This record gives sequence, C-alpha cells and structure tokens, in this order.
Amino acid sequence: MPWSPQPRYRPFMQNFCLFTTAIGACALVWQGERIVAAQLPERDEDAARRRLGRRFPDSVEAEPPAFVRQAIAEVVALLAGEQRDLSHLPIDLSATPEFNRRVYAVALAIPPGETLTYGEVAARIGEPGAARAVGVALGQNPIPIIVPCHRVLAAGGKTGGFSADGGVETKLRILTIEKARTSAEPALFGDLPLQARLR
Repeated sequence: MPWSPQPRYRPFMQNFCLFTTAIGACALVWQGERIVAAQLPERDEDAARRRLGRRFPDSVEAEPPAFVRQAIAEVVALLAGEQRDLSHLPIDLSATPEFNRRVYAVALAIPPGETLTYGEVAARIGEPGAARAVGVALGQNPIPIIVPCHRVLAAGGKTGGFSADGGVETKLRILTIEKARTSAEPALFGDLPLQARLR
C-alpha cells in the first residue's frame, strides 16, 4: 500500500500523506481541493516526515481524498518510468511570488523527456538575463515533480542545483528515469543521456 489509512482530512487545514516511489519516500500536502506542496524524495518515511514537520508544522497527516490519490498514482507511475504529464493536476501556487509563478508556468509546460536551461526559461518569461533569478525561483518550488523544476538545467547541459534529498544526483536520477535529452544533439547513449554524469 502506498499509504496507510489516517483520520479523514479537514478541508480548511493543510493535510499531508506519505507514499513510496521507486526513488524514495515522498509526500503531498493539500488544502481544500488543491495540492499546495510536495516532498520528494527522502531516504525513508521518517526523514520525509521530519522535513515536512519543518516546512509545514501545522499540517495534519490524513487519508488522501480522490484527487490526491490520483496525483499520488501519477507521481508513482512517472518515477517508475512511465511517460506522464502531471500539468493537469490541481495545484495552488497563490502563495508564491508573481515572478516565481511565471517561472513555474514555463516549467509546467516542459514535457517529460525534455529540458530547458535557466536562460531559456528567463527568455520565455520575457526576462532575458534573469537566469540566476530563475534558478532561485526553481529552488523555492513548493511542488517539485508536479512542477518539474528538475527539467531545467544550467547552460551546456550542466545540472544546476536541486533541493531534494540527494541533491543533484536525485535530479539526474529523475531525468534518467524520464530519458531526458539535455541538448538537440543526438546522444551516443540515447536512452540514458545523463548516465555518464552520475559518475
């Protein structure tokens, strides 16, 4: 079971649910009918619960409603190697700054297996030269994987940062699962384009 039964969630409170994926213990946080945050991934449920406690001290563990169960199933499938577009899932980014929301809108439009650079994202939001600010915004992404900040790289195919447990190695692992391309050039090992960078 990806989650264990918990008390029924309270619709006006922040609630969370832990679940397991191919790359570790994850969690979603929701309020009302929207997902407001994700915790991805951690070594185990205890580590995920501790980090959630720091980020959302007032959230309550609860049995997920149907829309959260659907989101969990899709995240699990994506991290197991299935091609899934998560941009349709109901999320709430209203608590984030306007600049960040513009960055996240671009990230949400990047399909699995594709990547953009920080500079390309900056250009798409009409802020050329704001690559560093884009990187900061992505580092503050409250809903990773669903808002796929892992699909944004530094120039030249370099990874840039990643705030999940495991850092850049986790980012590379997710991109490898998605068979992501990091440039327009044909890859020698097309199905594992980032494997060499894991060394």
